[in-house]
Amino acid sequence: MLGLGGATPAAPDNAVKDTTTQGFVKDVIEESKNQPVLVDFWAPWCGPCKQLTPILEKAVKAAKGKVKLVKLNIDEHPAIPGQMGIQSIPAVIAFSNGQPVDGFMGALPESQVIAFLERLTKGKIGSDDQNLLKAADAALVEGNPAAAAEIYAQILSADNICA
Repeated sequence: MLGLGGATPAAPDNAVKDTTTQGFVKDVIEESKNQPVLVDFWAPWCGPCKQLTPILEKAVKAAKGKVKLVKLNIDEHPAIPGQMGIQSIPAVIAFSNGQPVDGFMGALPESQVIAFLERLTKGKIGSDDQNLLKAADAALVEGNPAAAAEIYAQILSADNICA
């Protein structure tokens, strides 16, 4: 079993990707018409970026396809952040339906990144597991530990926590 800080749950291979100025419309604007897309504006020399990016990647992968992360190196591709008025990094802007809808500046702790994703996806992240947990707890209260154990096992296998 993996503890906290271990591998994140499986996510679609394209949940996290790098983009360029040329790829921005396709990777962000067009894709945001299907699901929310976070854009991480970063640079290699930025210390807070190095703290935030792994947290973003972990949270997006844990969201299991409900949101995508697109990373844009502002040193290599300055046009888009210039057009958007990005003056400080790290900066994360969420796009939905082709438009920027929310965002934040600076490195946030994992709990705040997850809360941001929850707001962005309107609470869809983790809701399946929460419903299953309630069902498992109810089975225990009803005196059916075997059913509860099956549900807990289902949650664990879905999250790839157990091998």
